[in-house]
Amino acid sequence: MRLGALETGGTKMVCAIGDENGRIHDRKVIPTGTPRETVPQMTAYFGEHGVEALGIGCFGPVELDRTSPRYGYITSTPKKAWRDFDMAGAFADALHCPVGLDTDVNAAALGEAVFGQAAGKGVVVYLTVGTGVGAGIYTEGKLLHGMLHPEAGHVLIRRKESDGYAGNCPYHRDCLEGLASGPAIEERWGEKAALLADRAEVWELEADYIAQALMGYILTLSPEMIILGGGVMRQEQLFPMIRRNVARLLNGYIQTKELADMDRYIVPASLAGDQGIMGALELARQAFAASRADKK
Repeated sequence: MRLGALETGGTKMVCAIGDENGRIHDRKVIPTGTPRETVPQMTAYFGEHGVEALGIGCFGPVELDRTSPRYGYITSTPKKAWRDFDMAGAFADALHCPVGLDTDVNAAALGEAVFGQAAGKGVVVYLTVGTGVGAGIYTEGKLLHGMLHPEAGHVLIRRKESDGYAGNCPYHRDCLEGLASGPAIEERWGEKAALLADRAEVWELEADYIAQALMGYILTLSPEMIILGGGVMRQEQLFPMIRRNVARLLNGYIQTKELADMDRYIVPASLAGDQGIMGALELARQAFAASRADKK
């Protein structure tokens, strides 16, 4: 099958051509402008390659309820030019093919669960920590949606008494994104995260906040693997610190074979950074299969 995959971002749109086995044959990066500027370039690329279906991992929030007249719309995004844009509809109308759409982090979780290190796991949490913080949740063979989709980057965090930073989330200052995102690190410490690698106090605080969130996910979702991606997680020294903090916070309350091997339980993203694109390929495959089923 010839499938299209789109991973959206605030600065770039990654377009790719691949197949149902997760193989990527071609890709193109298009700078993110307004929908009027950007969408025609993307539809032209996919149209030239004659894709049979398209999968989109989209920044959100997005409407994922297929019974809603606004299914496939980007909703209250801080990216104002894209607010209330019919993302799925624009591509379906231009390409005349099935379109599967989910959040960018759900697409990454799907890529890891189908093609990556989480294959065979029943429940997986993928957390990205970068410009924003978001989580994709894969449970029992499908992505978790519910009334919308998980916004687990906005769980509230118990602030350290020594942390005088106000938090940069405009909705809830003390959420994980407000305290631990890349912009929060830069505002708190005065430099970008990449320039703070040798500042132990930066990463001790970051590890504490991420571990608090992971403890909540562990207790509520019971994941078999937690995958951490995003720009902040390129600081590899964070992983052992986060694992130690999670163990400390759980304090022996839950004892499983997964928690007994933290190095294999809380892990960096795999798939050489292509987990979002590969998840979008799977979304395209699913959309194609659903379209075929509807015609029978």
